[in-house]
Amino acid sequence: MIKKTIILIAICFSLSNLFSQATYSKEVEEQIKQVENNVCGRVIIEGESQNILDRMAFYKVKGLSVAVVNNYKVVWAKGYGWADESEKRPVTTETLFEPGSISKSLNGVGVLKLVQDKKLDMNVDINTYLKSWKFPYDKISSGKKITLAHLLSHTAGLTVHGFPGYDRKEKIPTLPQVLDGKEPANTPAVRSAFEPGLRFQYSGGGTTISQLILQDVTQQPYDKFMYENVLKPMGMQNSFYSQPPAADKLKLCATGYYQNGTAVNNNFHVYPEQGAAGLWMTPTDLCNYIIETQLAYEGKSSKVLNQEMTKLRLTPYIDQSAALGVFIDDHNGTKYFQHGAGNEGFCGQYFGSLDGSGNGVAIFLNNSNSPILFEVINSVSRAYKWKDFSREPVAKKFVTVPDKLMEDYIGVYSAMPNTFANLMKRDDGYYQFTDGMYCKMYFTSETEYFVKEADNDKHFIKDENGKVIGYYRSIDGKPLPKHVKILNVDTLNGVEQFFNDIGWSFLENKNFTEATKYLKRGVEVHPQALGIKINLAHSYLFSNNYDKALAIYKMHFNESINKDYSWKKMMQEDFMFFKNAKLDKTVMDKVIAELKLQMPAGY
Repeated sequence: MIKKTIILIAICFSLSNLFSQATYSKEVEEQIKQVENNVCGRVIIEGESQNILDRMAFYKVKGLSVAVVNNYKVVWAKGYGWADESEKRPVTTETLFEPGSISKSLNGVGVLKLVQDKKLDMNVDINTYLKSWKFPYDKISSGKKITLAHLLSHTAGLTVHGFPGYDRKEKIPTLPQVLDGKEPANTPAVRSAFEPGLRFQYSGGGTTISQLILQDVTQQPYDKFMYENVLKPMGMQNSFYSQPPAADKLKLCATGYYQNGTAVNNNFHVYPEQGAAGLWMTPTDLCNYIIETQLAYEGKSSKVLNQEMTKLRLTPYIDQSAALGVFIDDHNGTKYFQHGAGNEGFCGQYFGSLDGSGNGVAIFLNNSNSPILFEVINSVSRAYKWKDFSREPVAKKFVTVPDKLMEDYIGVYSAMPNTFANLMKRDDGYYQFTDGMYCKMYFTSETEYFVKEADNDKHFIKDENGKVIGYYRSIDGKPLPKHVKILNVDTLNGVEQFFNDIGWSFLENKNFTEATKYLKRGVEVHPQALGIKINLAHSYLFSNNYDKALAIYKMHFNESINKDYSWKKMMQEDFMFFKNAKLDKTVMDKVIAELKLQMPAGY
């Protein structure tokens, strides 16, 4: 019975790819097969399938949609898997995704359209144009004024990296509320972190200010102006910035999923920060933007921006790669423009060439960030022979390391005071967690391993007693600083975020004993750090230390993590996360009742 069920699921998954998929010439079909069967990163594991459906299954990706540009044309587009698994609604080329920060690229086009039309100046104080809200300069900005060029290139020195969005049933804040971090906004105020023009620091908050400038100057709703003046002229007729989507579009919208397979509450989040994260689109539509950008860059089209303005948009500003709404990658002299994206339950990436070949790709997932994005892009770039884009993958064999030996390797390793790698066992193998990503470990011997997402190889080292004390790293035989295993948590030092990140990596993997160790040490090193204390309370809560957890929650219940972010707000957000991660809801309910904590819709 189990085997029959598995076969039926596989058949349904395959059939999902037959709906609303275009038919192509024999030559293009061969190109599609070449891409679909060579999906891999820098390394090919011997015996591991490189088929796109198998890679999706490996990464637990629900749905994937891709479109490919060659010689300035969309040569094919295809969807795979489920737009909504529970409804058995397949991904098609018409399925809409909300991948996030790619929105900034089109936002940049919209702002520069107003510059081109002499309605904005790139180099004057942003408060010249802001009417419904003003940026509150303080001494941090050192008397220097923020410009539109700063905002679009992330060189304004502003806070708020990104936005988590809002449940569709929550109250949605206005843009001034978002920018001031006032209820019901769920992010801090957008303010100066350092003086403008000093260096690059990614800020979705800065992009949101540019959105408000566009609205104030045009006196139009953002989504209306962007559709009529940017999206539609570029051939993105199926895309929109409307938040939330109109009722008649919902049947085309994919449902977002977390890495554990749980659907985002009420399918997807709403983003009033439309310019930074609110664009719903298809890969085909985005490829039309890629093509128009390439043709405008070469002076062969000007549907929205002329050649001069397009070249300005694609020129890095202050930073070596951050241009005006896009990033420029230099591959041995061959340049590509690109942007990645990640919203709650969605992610995406696009690339477009600037070498006269007219190559490009756009790919979206209705899952949180996954390495399959770049595996598919690598496959496309190899199939269409993109110049200087990717190296040929290296084939490697791997061996199985006994669990008893792996137990010696498990633990936290640090290379510098504030960086770490957490090696752990999960349901389907052993993983390295670092920089917010879980990477499966592959061993080439009992002491050497690599992960497919990084270029370096690791070699464990032991002391004279045979105890694991760290590992060396190398790239193509060249040594890198080694990682040292943390053997005594009580002597550990580091910044607040260091302890929070380690503690959280244990928390979300339900290893509350280890989480408690690192978070307790974090509180010792940073006794005023409320962010560490709240995570310690969570760790106690899920490890049957209810009284300790409640005592911490009560002690700081009316305090703020920082000047714009309350303890209550963080509790609400964390409890929502833990609920979706299927942690024990009964103990959270007990805390909520005792503290009379108002939870947002969807809990």
